[in-house]
Amino acid sequence: MTTQDRQITLYHCPFTRSTGALTLLEELGADYRLHVMNMKAGEQRQPEFLAINPMGKVPTVTHGDAVVTEQVSVYLYLADLYPEAGLAPPMGDPLRGPYLRWMVFYGSCFEPAVVDRVQNREPIHEQRSPYGSFESVMNTLVSQLKAGPWLLGERFSAADVLWGSALNWTTQFGLIPEVPEVRDYINRFLQRPAYQKTLARDAELAAAQQDAKA
Repeated sequence: MTTQDRQITLYHCPFTRSTGALTLLEELGADYRLHVMNMKAGEQRQPEFLAINPMGKVPTVTHGDAVVTEQVSVYLYLADLYPEAGLAPPMGDPLRGPYLRWMVFYGSCFEPAVVDRVQNREPIHEQRSPYGSFESVMNTLVSQLKAGPWLLGERFSAADVLWGSALNWTTQFGLIPEVPEVRDYINRFLQRPAYQKTLARDAELAAAQQDAKA
């Protein structure tokens, strides 16, 4: 597969969930085009984008005729598209299972638990909850982070881009307890050059959107 065959387009709004996907593209050394939208102006709700993703959400990726939506799916797709970067353990690798586990745990357990907690929803019995309880989700995550430095031990993966980004914003807004294991993990992620580059780029994009509005 040539580099051109692997060029993707990322539909991106600065300082949103798609910032993590942009960071992953930088980590992968991927060939990509950026389609920037202004979320504050509601550009992600315009017919042109809704024709691509009717949910009006970012990150959204197109690759040839394929449209990939939903955050975890985007990460899985991109990391497998660039296997030489080593951010997705391949089939047959003992770490493939744990890698998929932590990818899916984010969307199936962590996010629902955080949303329910933020909305002050009455907890239901753990046996009937799809994620158990907020406490069990956090205890499971923190136990894994203790083994560190990354979710797969010494091996940095696309799962760490997902979780590093997510834990950074959830702690910034006080949505989860900032225990030492979480804080240390975030700090390690924030020091990565790909994240620093993406952060600077988002600042430029956001400033340009603000200037255009003015």
